[in-house]
Amino acid sequence: MAGNDWINSYLEAILDVGPGLDDVKSSLLLRERGHFSPTRYFVEEVITGFDETDLHRSWVKASATRSPQERNTRLENMCWRIWNLARQKKQLEGEELQRKAKRRMERERGRREATADMSEDLSEGEKGDAVSDVSVHGESCRGRLPRINSSDAMEIWTSQQKGKKTYIVLVSIHGLIRGENMELGRDSDTGGQVKYVVELARALGSMPGVYRVDLLTRQVSSPDVDWTYAEPIEMLSPRNADDFSDEMGESSGAYIIRIPFGPRDKYIPKELLWPHIPEFVDGALTHIIQMSKALGEQIGGGKPVWPVAIHGHYADAGDSVALLSGALNVPMLFTGHSLGRDKLEQLLKQSHSSRDEINSTYKIMRRIEAEELSLDASEIVITSTRQEIEEQWRLYDGFDPILERKIRARIKRNVSCYGRFMPRMVIIPPGMEFHHIVPLDGDMDGETESNEDHPTSPDPPIWTEIMRFFTNPRKPMILALARPDPKKNITTLVKAFGECRPLRELANLTLIMGNREGIDEMSGTNSSVLLSVLKLIDKYDLYGQVAYPKHHKQSDVPDIYRLAAKTKGVFINPAFIEPFGLTLIEATAYGLPIVATKNGGPVDIHRVLDNGLLIDPHDQQSIADALLKLVADKHLWSRCRQNGLKNIHLFSWPEHCKTYLSKIGSFKPRHPQWQRNDDDGGETSESDSPGDSLRDIQDISLNLRFSMDGEKSGTSGNDNISESEGGSADRSSKIENAVLAWSKGISKETRRSGSMEKPDQNTSAKFPALRRRKHLFVIAVDCDSSTDLLETTKKILEAAGKERSDGSVGFILSTSLTISEIRSFLIAGGLSPNDFDAFICNSGSDLYYSSLNSEDRPFVVDFYYHSHIEYRWGGEGLRKTLVRWATSLSDKKTENEEQIVSASEQLSTDYCYAFKVQKPGKVPPVKELRKLLRIQALRCHPIYSQNGSRLNVIPVMASRAQALRYLYVRWGVDLSKMVVIVGECGDTDYEELLGGVHKSVILKGVCSSAINQHANRSYPLVDVIPLDSPNIVQTAENCSSNDIRSSMEKLGVFKN
Repeated sequence: MAGNDWINSYLEAILDVGPGLDDVKSSLLLRERGHFSPTRYFVEEVITGFDETDLHRSWVKASATRSPQERNTRLENMCWRIWNLARQKKQLEGEELQRKAKRRMERERGRREATADMSEDLSEGEKGDAVSDVSVHGESCRGRLPRINSSDAMEIWTSQQKGKKTYIVLVSIHGLIRGENMELGRDSDTGGQVKYVVELARALGSMPGVYRVDLLTRQVSSPDVDWTYAEPIEMLSPRNADDFSDEMGESSGAYIIRIPFGPRDKYIPKELLWPHIPEFVDGALTHIIQMSKALGEQIGGGKPVWPVAIHGHYADAGDSVALLSGALNVPMLFTGHSLGRDKLEQLLKQSHSSRDEINSTYKIMRRIEAEELSLDASEIVITSTRQEIEEQWRLYDGFDPILERKIRARIKRNVSCYGRFMPRMVIIPPGMEFHHIVPLDGDMDGETESNEDHPTSPDPPIWTEIMRFFTNPRKPMILALARPDPKKNITTLVKAFGECRPLRELANLTLIMGNREGIDEMSGTNSSVLLSVLKLIDKYDLYGQVAYPKHHKQSDVPDIYRLAAKTKGVFINPAFIEPFGLTLIEATAYGLPIVATKNGGPVDIHRVLDNGLLIDPHDQQSIADALLKLVADKHLWSRCRQNGLKNIHLFSWPEHCKTYLSKIGSFKPRHPQWQRNDDDGGETSESDSPGDSLRDIQDISLNLRFSMDGEKSGTSGNDNISESEGGSADRSSKIENAVLAWSKGISKETRRSGSMEKPDQNTSAKFPALRRRKHLFVIAVDCDSSTDLLETTKKILEAAGKERSDGSVGFILSTSLTISEIRSFLIAGGLSPNDFDAFICNSGSDLYYSSLNSEDRPFVVDFYYHSHIEYRWGGEGLRKTLVRWATSLSDKKTENEEQIVSASEQLSTDYCYAFKVQKPGKVPPVKELRKLLRIQALRCHPIYSQNGSRLNVIPVMASRAQALRYLYVRWGVDLSKMVVIVGECGDTDYEELLGGVHKSVILKGVCSSAINQHANRSYPLVDVIPLDSPNIVQTAENCSSNDIRSSMEKLGVFKN
């Protein structure tokens, strides 16, 4: 109602205070340092004096006695809104309690089933309480922490790294990232994470044994940001290269690589980047492949030097790196920085919004799924603190500390885990460079003593900028450095300072809240916090006691710390929850004692440094008392300062990198396997002569195997490694026989065509044919019936017309069908296998090529694709769990409790467990099945296909979209030359096929009924599909071949 905006402040205050104030608190509420507060009195009376029924009764009474006076109208409106919000709050709390109870039951049931499968008795050593590596640098207490105070120890470690020349890739895609003058605090996306990843890349690049480090991020060419963010490459100069310099080379060192993706002329927040992540993955893949080949020429003896690991930072980068890791078959690391499930819990408590409203704003469910996928794919998850593991990661389906401990114990004893995998949690606190820091020993009353090494110099300009705010700049400075975000809790700090007269008399308060031009130009949330701070300064008349400068450079931050230390001040981080608290370490290095929140990483930092006090961020009095204690007690201040300076080197970058590299060194090496036998390296050339076909066939013959009419191919190799290795001789023999037979077939084809004639493009040219196509059309239309698929396929083939005839366009069939079903489909439709260059089948778990000898053996399977995707494939343990799950589903409404899902041995392969779904409407949605399997530590990719009538469960790193990236990595097929043709909807992996650098054509009206498979999703499709992309076009309803060709012309594939 217009004119009633004042009511909102009352309602927010009511909900913030919470129910059930006792008598003691009630009496305190009425006092604000001797002054009566009408607002607090109103809140107290409503919360303590009325229950929901009374509020409703008041509303009814007000309605019945309505008068024309404005106050009665407001009373009616206010009472009704209070009652409604109180009821809504109670409803949300009840739903949340039910959800948590359900989740707890699911977790316990999943743990019981997993433990039952791993039925061996546990030894006493497996029953400990430790979660995993939950201490600084892998140790469990401060006394056991190593210190870098011995040059001999570092020299020994350095000598062990000699000769190693590793390549490491870091990924952090949101925010504004550059090496110098970082704009930290400019917005919520450009914060501590930006500084961390830049300094990590710089430090790793200076370590012995590391040849090159690439930090991949987004290229931003917007007029709203500095031009430096549009530079494709930026070299990070080492801070102290003399200490750890290794043999330098042409491409060695650390670099920021900016990949263009998303809107080219806009800087957008991270919540809007999700639809564009596939485009980043494709661009990053191109860079890594090119750099690996370049490094191979420089230091690898001509063989590509693949990254030893790819490290994702935050959920969006974790999602990207999971796809990159799968496409390249290299190990993945992940650091969450801030976790979605924890943020969701906090928002549900604080914002009084529903889950749908929160998801609409923050895309939180997409973020959570990205973090779950990161758990599926990561070898190691790096955390900063114990709290992150015990209170945040344990909220996820994919991580259970108890089950993780059991799995690790079995691995150490070399006992089968029955296909179960859990990433290893390792605490490695962020590091810092300390060599350039010289803590000041002087104070504001006397200048610091100078010497030859450190002569006195004029005061830094930022000192003048800060001190101009103060009436008495010599008082100790309480320093807070955080962007104006509600979760940083700056307003509570100002209230604590303003309401504590002794603290105001003893100290000044400095708030470094990022950079701003004008309040109106800030984001809504940030401007709201800043306005609140300014109002509090005015309320408590803190002019001359609080500084809040508008601008500072990143290079000014050390001088700000020095100024606070010079005044014998204190650094405070009062955030509601702090994932780590890097600023606490920075402040300590400059000689500042700390006051920090007791929620999160500061607990571990304080345990190591022992240089300050922890406070409850919700307790205003606790904040004031801690600050007053440190400022007033000079002996305590000095002791905290000395403790901090003594222990700070435990958080140095060299120590961080040493631990980091030792963890990477423990990985089992993974990289594209065919490089061992393929000297060609997958290069393609337009000028290759058809006469080279036999040589090329010999190159790839070691990497391919014939399909025997759809029989199972490949080996899972998860639970019995020795069996897999023992069968290598038989495998080699089969390959040699297959190559011999194939070579004979090729010779016949070559003789038949004649050596001097122009060879037929589909028979005697270089294999596989897709390497020389100008464009590749990927038919990924998920029709309900083979008749519809055949009709659509023929339209697409017809649309290619002339280009198909001259061989410039090739075709790939991408489907959930098995290779046997594909063969039957081709025969029934009068099509030949040679009409297609490749077949991606079983939802992306198998890859075949058309064979030259199409009569006897029409398909050739690329079994190296299996080695590429088999990472964390659960094998028989997964199959048994799925069969048990399928058996538990039955339609109890029918007389015989008919099975809803049944296993299909005929449709299953070694890397695809297929199930027939009799009643698609009664099966759990794919997100529930994925959740059930993750809870049991089974990592896989379940997909409902064929309008929900089939379930394919494939390796977590496999998909139809990933198969296309494999073709690029393996054969050099340009992704931008691919056109993926899909229906209006499709299988539950449909979203993965749209987006990326390839082009997409959506056939309107085709497969529209499949939308039912996407009901009850975790997040809407519009959150992840870039429908506004110029690479995506839609045809008209019930399109013809001409309509499809017209769409190709719009995309620039065909000329008008």
